[in-house]
Amino acid sequence: MELKIFGKGFNFSQDGPGNRLVYHLKGCNMRCPWCSNPEGMRVNEGEFSTLSVEEVINEALISIPMFFENGGVTFTGGEATLQLEPLLLLVKELSKKGISVAIETNGTSPKLPELFPFLKHLIIDLKHPNSTTHKAVTGVANEVIKQNILSAAENGLDLLVRIPLINGFNASKDNLKEFVEFLKSVNRNNLKVEILKYHEYGKDKWQKCGLEYTMKDAFVTEQQRLDFETEIKNAGITVVRT
Repeated sequence: MELKIFGKGFNFSQDGPGNRLVYHLKGCNMRCPWCSNPEGMRVNEGEFSTLSVEEVINEALISIPMFFENGGVTFTGGEATLQLEPLLLLVKELSKKGISVAIETNGTSPKLPELFPFLKHLIIDLKHPNSTTHKAVTGVANEVIKQNILSAAENGLDLLVRIPLINGFNASKDNLKEFVEFLKSVNRNNLKVEILKYHEYGKDKWQKCGLEYTMKDAFVTEQQRLDFETEIKNAGITVVRT
């Protein structure tokens, strides 16, 4: 059984705690116009390589000395859960070997909870609190995402919810109220929230992929981020910056 990947390497603290070996899996079911990794959107297009489950396990075992400060292995994308069968096998085996496993996901897979027993960390995006708007912009509704966030929190996972803050999409005061209203319904024992300001790191990649980058006037101010962070903190929710 194999994984299709378009990138791998070590990264510190950005993809889960500590130093982590990060695998970027091909394919995504969303079409977010600000995506930083458009080369990962389509499973069978562009440059990618294949690794067997056994090869990934061996790489992880060899890398154990590098997993300092509670590091481990992170699977991200694209959207990692589109390759659920090999991914599930991997997280089971790595967990058995005592390796900390993290998943970065858009949260849309109804089968995501199958991974929960084998994960140490779950990083999940909540891009917009309103499902209709969420679907209009990303192509996918958010009901399953919200349910997966609730389920992960109830299962005691170390849970980080990331909100990409984007002007004209989700950065209004009304959006903030909706975000807070939902987050207050989540079990907060292991919940952390991170507000990520819009950036254009993927813009050149879109052009290289032959795709049009349509984002305009999407930057937010530091004050807007602080306003979001303050309101979420005031609701009794832990806010972090990684």
